[in-house]
Amino acid sequence: MAVVIGSGEAGFERAKAALMAWKHFDLDWARVCPEGAPIEIGTTVAVLVRHFGFWSLNGCRVLYFLGDRSHGSTFGFAYGTLANHAERGEEIFEVSLNRASQAVTYRIRAVSRPRAMLARLGYPATRMLQERFRRDSGEALRRAMQGVR
Repeated sequence: MAVVIGSGEAGFERAKAALMAWKHFDLDWARVCPEGAPIEIGTTVAVLVRHFGFWSLNGCRVLYFLGDRSHGSTFGFAYGTLANHAERGEEIFEVSLNRASQAVTYRIRAVSRPRAMLARLGYPATRMLQERFRRDSGEALRRAMQGVR
């Protein structure tokens, strides 16, 4: 799923900066710990998520980059889940500039399956949370691009 979050070359530059600052996790129910962790290959973070009345902590590691931050019309990174994550898989966060329309889009691509017993038992709820994150993280990036918290 891709959502338009801005437009133009300047918008694309703001989108890349927002992505590199973890602004897509600037949510009241999910965040990355430690705050301000560098997005570099090998960086380990924990995603803190509030859901169904409790908090969970899910470990991830930055695996690779997509595109080049300085050149091109696509940029992003991927992280993979660690053993304490409720899911097993990989997630890609990507921003791109369509040179023809000048639209800046944000896209998440995920390949995962439940690892934890609760995630397996609550598979429909897990998918609902993932969809909520896709929607809310796009809105968080849009706000970051406009300078709004």
